[in-house]
Amino acid sequence: MPQPRNSLLAALIGLRGNARAATYTEPMWGMSMMLVLPYASVYMLALGLGDEQVGFLATVSMLSQMVFGLLGGVITDKYGRRRTTAVWDLVAWSVPCLVWAFAQNFWFFLVASVINGAWQVTQNSWDCLLVEDAEPSQLTTIYSLIRVAGDLSALFMPIAALLVSQVGLEPAVRILYLNAFVIMTIKVFILYRYSTETSTGRMRMEQTRDRSLWSLLREYRGVLHLALRSKGTVYSLAIMAIVAAVQLVNGTFWQVIASRKLLVPDPLLPLFPMLRSALSIVFFFTVIPRLTRAHNLKLPTLLGFGIYLIGQVTLAAIPAPEGAADWSTYLLLAVSLAFDGFGAAILGMLAESLVALLVDRDERSRVMALQRTFVMLVTAPFGWIGGWLSGMDRTLPFVLTAALLVLGLAVTARFHVSAHPDPQPLAA
Repeated sequence: MPQPRNSLLAALIGLRGNARAATYTEPMWGMSMMLVLPYASVYMLALGLGDEQVGFLATVSMLSQMVFGLLGGVITDKYGRRRTTAVWDLVAWSVPCLVWAFAQNFWFFLVASVINGAWQVTQNSWDCLLVEDAEPSQLTTIYSLIRVAGDLSALFMPIAALLVSQVGLEPAVRILYLNAFVIMTIKVFILYRYSTETSTGRMRMEQTRDRSLWSLLREYRGVLHLALRSKGTVYSLAIMAIVAAVQLVNGTFWQVIASRKLLVPDPLLPLFPMLRSALSIVFFFTVIPRLTRAHNLKLPTLLGFGIYLIGQVTLAAIPAPEGAADWSTYLLLAVSLAFDGFGAAILGMLAESLVALLVDRDERSRVMALQRTFVMLVTAPFGWIGGWLSGMDRTLPFVLTAALLVLGLAVTARFHVSAHPDPQPLAA
């Protein structure tokens, strides 16, 4: 049987084990949560929340993620990657989707935000499940495939647009949250059925069998010392924190600026993320594999920050139309999203890959949990700051993201650490 010429497509077909189960079920995320995310912020505004409250909820979510992120490492070690992923996916996604679907005011969203923060537990266990039995040389390819699988949501976004145009924003979003509840629950059971516990997971379960969660938490001091001794771990942590802050602000307030400043009609809102996702898929099958093929990931990281910066500056510079959005508004939005599609795609993949490549393998779960806890701690204020800035001028959150991307360029240029060990010279 002839092999596909495209290396990413060949890798997709060749996946086995947990990497295959996790990657093949990831498009279900696009059929569920990604349909509703373009409307999440404007849905809150439609139910009477203000910009500051939307930003505050983003900060609450990050603080919740910080707590659950710290717990995620020891829970993952004690109960296993596979079981933890199944249980906490139900808690973190299925339950909040029901709360969001029947939300009436700020307090519903507050409760859902706190519960949804538990996704950091399953993010830890799912990452371990995905990569622990894979070869290190495969990790950037695997994370590229995961990003592509998530971006396949572009195929389903017109469904959300059609639903909003037919029944209106509020009832449509409630239906989409109920759809997310059903599909995410099915996804949990399929992944559990076709995955197995990793070798490292079985070892850690045996080592922690007779240990309490509290005693395992106390050991974080030693794990923290291990992480801080590694320049690579500290560097990957900085990159992850910057990317997470940009994603938090951009993901929360993009719909707000598009809807409330640029006057894009609600039914059209999902079409722009659809364009970004479609472009990301194209980039992953063409440009990105060539850029990440080399051992040194400094250049692709710099390109990611630089191109993402152009996209955010373009978005901030779009003038508000006098009436409804005109062709120039849509054209500039499309240009902005083209740059965003590349920058967000490569940076998201590289941030996850650098963490997976540079952490200690035997302590992967707890080191990654500490990293995510720190990232949440650093990132949490940016939700509130973004809401405060948006309340003054809906362009200002994207001035903030531009500044963060400039910081990312500076950190990469000054502190980059190779994600692969330098090859050792052959013995004479």
